[in-house]
Amino acid sequence: MNVTPSAQLRLLGRFRLEFGTQSVELCRNGQRLLAFLSLRESVPRTVLAGTLWPEVTEEHARGSLRTTLWKLPRGELSLVRCCGDVLLVTPALRVDVHTLTRTALSVVAGCGPPPSRHPPLGLLTGEDLLPGWDEDWVLLERERLRQLRLHALDSLAENLIEQGRTALAMEAAWAGIRAEPLRESAHRAVVSAHLAEGNVGEALCHYASFRTLLNDELGVEPSLRFTRLLAERLPPRAAAGHHGYMIGPPRDRFHA
Repeated sequence: MNVTPSAQLRLLGRFRLEFGTQSVELCRNGQRLLAFLSLRESVPRTVLAGTLWPEVTEEHARGSLRTTLWKLPRGELSLVRCCGDVLLVTPALRVDVHTLTRTALSVVAGCGPPPSRHPPLGLLTGEDLLPGWDEDWVLLERERLRQLRLHALDSLAENLIEQGRTALAMEAAWAGIRAEPLRESAHRAVVSAHLAEGNVGEALCHYASFRTLLNDELGVEPSLRFTRLLAERLPPRAAAGHHGYMIGPPRDRFHA
C-alpha cells in the first residue's frame, strides 16, 4: 500500500485511516501509535514507548515501538517521521482533530463566521475523541477537546447573536447545553437570543427552568452575571419580578 499525500486520519469517533476513498486497517498498537503522535507535535522515542507500553521494561517497550513502526504502511511518503530520537507524524497526514482545534480556536479568538457564511456547527458538535478508549492520555485529550468545543460554542452563539442570526445562535447554545446541561454560559446565550428576538416570556421561562435545575442539582443560584443580564435588558415591570418567575417547561428539557 503506497501512502499518498491524501492520507487522512480520523480520531473523532471510530479510529479510521484513509488513503483517498480507501480505508486501511491497522493493528491496535498501530492505531495507538498514530493517535498518540497525532495528538502531540513531537514525542521522544522513550516517552512514546513508556506511554504506550507502561507495564513492561524500557527495553521491551522500545522493542514494541520498533515493531509497531515497522508494521505501519510504507510508500512514497512515510506516515511517521524520525528527527533524531524524536518521532512525529508527517504534515501531509490530515488529522480531523487538528481541523477541529484550528476551527474552535479561531471562533474563540473572535474570528467567527461572517454573516454570509454558515457557522461550523457540524464540526463543533461532532463525535468525541476515540470513544471507548480509556487510556489516561486519551481521557486527558478528550476532556481538553470537550472544553475547547464548549468554549467555541459559547463564543459562536455570542457572535451569531451580535450578527442578528439568532436561530443559529440558539442552535449553538443548545448544543452546549446538550453536552453539559449545567453550563450557565450556554443557558445565558439562549436567554440572550430570546431577548434579542423580543421574546421576553421565553427568556424568563428558560431562566426559571435553569434556576430550578441548578437548585435541584447543586443547591445554588444562577450567577449575578445572569441575573443582571435579565435586569438590564427586560422591561422594568418584568425585571422587577423575574427573581420569582418560576414558570417553565420541565427541567429534563436540558438533558435532551
